[in-house]
Amino acid sequence: MANGDAVLNQTMQAIEEKAVDTSKKLKVGIIGTGWIAEAHLLQYLKFPDVELVAMADLIPGKAERFCRRFGVDPAGIRFYPDHKSMLENEQLDAVSICTYNATHAACAIDALNAGVNVLLEKPFTVTLEEAVEVMRAEKKSGRILTIGFQPRMDKNMQQIKKIVESGALGEIYYIQTGGGRRRGIPNSTFIEKKTAGIGALGDIGCYSLDMVLNAIGYPKPLTVTGYTSDFFGTNPLYSRPDQNHTAEENAARFSVDDFAAAFIRLEGGIILDFRISWAMHLDTPGDTVILGKKAALRIPSTECWNGTVGGEMTLYTDVAGVQTETKIPILETGKELFELKVRSFLDAIKEGKPAPVPSSQILYNQAIIDGIAQSARLGREIEIRIPEI
Repeated sequence: MANGDAVLNQTMQAIEEKAVDTSKKLKVGIIGTGWIAEAHLLQYLKFPDVELVAMADLIPGKAERFCRRFGVDPAGIRFYPDHKSMLENEQLDAVSICTYNATHAACAIDALNAGVNVLLEKPFTVTLEEAVEVMRAEKKSGRILTIGFQPRMDKNMQQIKKIVESGALGEIYYIQTGGGRRRGIPNSTFIEKKTAGIGALGDIGCYSLDMVLNAIGYPKPLTVTGYTSDFFGTNPLYSRPDQNHTAEENAARFSVDDFAAAFIRLEGGIILDFRISWAMHLDTPGDTVILGKKAALRIPSTECWNGTVGGEMTLYTDVAGVQTETKIPILETGKELFELKVRSFLDAIKEGKPAPVPSSQILYNQAIIDGIAQSARLGREIEIRIPEI
C-alpha cells in the first residue's frame, strides 16, 4: 500500500472513532469564492478546530456576498482582492484553493512559498510543467499539498483497490475507463481556455483516471495517443444559457474539449483505454473494466462523477473450470465525501502526517491529461517525459 493510501485509511478511521481535538485551532483561508468553494466553506464551518479568518477573490464584493449567502458574518472575515495580498497579511495554517484551473499553479506555489499548507482543488494543474513547478515549491516548503480528489474517500473506490491488491485479478494487462454525460457542459469559467485550460478531460477525466491508477498503484505512464473534440460545446443547439450569457454566446466562447479519448501505455505492460465526455449522443462511453490474467472486474459507469461507482460491481472468474460472476454490493461510506476530504487534510496538518492524496501520485494523472492534450494537437502518439522534482 502506498504511503498516501495508508495515511488516508488511518485518517478516515480516526474521523469515525474519535472526537476532534479543539485544543489547537487552525487558521484557514479560502482563495476563490466560486461554486466549488461552497463545499469547502460548509465543511470548514462544521469543524470546531477551524477558525476561518480570510478570503480572497478577484471580483470586488464577491467574497462578502458569498459569506452572507451561507450565514457567515462578514465582520469576522478579512477580505482581500487577490491571493498574494492575503498571504502577505495573514498568518495562515492552511488554504483551500478554489480558483479556476489556469490559476491553480500560481496560487499553490505562492501559498507553499509562504509556508501555508494547501488543499488544491482538482485538476492538479493545466499542464505537466505547472504540476512539476508546484511540486518543487512543495518540496522546498516542507508543507502539505493534497489534491482535491474526494472520490478516494468513497468505500467503493477503496474496495476496487483492495480487490486489485488482493491478487484476485492476477496480473493486470488492460483497463478501460472513463464515463461522462450525454448532456452536462458546466459553462461559467469551465468553458474558456484562458480560465479552464482544459475541459471535460481535466474536469471529470482526472477522477476516472485516478480511480484505476490508484487501484493499480499508479504506474508511470510511458506513451499516449490522444484525441479531443468540441462539437457540442461550440454548437448553439447544445449549449445552455446562464445568468450572464445566452446559449449562442456560450457556444461562441467555448474553447476547450467536451470529449476526449486516449490509448495510454503504462509501466508493467498495462494498456489504458480512456474516454470522457461532457456531451455526446450516448448515455455512457462504457463501464470501467479491469482485465487480469486470473479474473476481471466490471465497474458500472457513473454519469456525473460525483464520487462513487455507478452500481454493483461484478467480478468475472473461473471456479473449478466453471465461468462465474460475483456481484459486489454497494458499500455505504457513512459521511459526506467532501467532509472526509477536508477533515483528512486538517488531520494531516495537526498530526504531522503526509498528504492524504499526495502530489507524487497525481503528477502521473496530470502527465496523462497533458499528454492527451498534446497528442491531440499534434495528431500522433507522444512519449511522456516527467522531469525530476
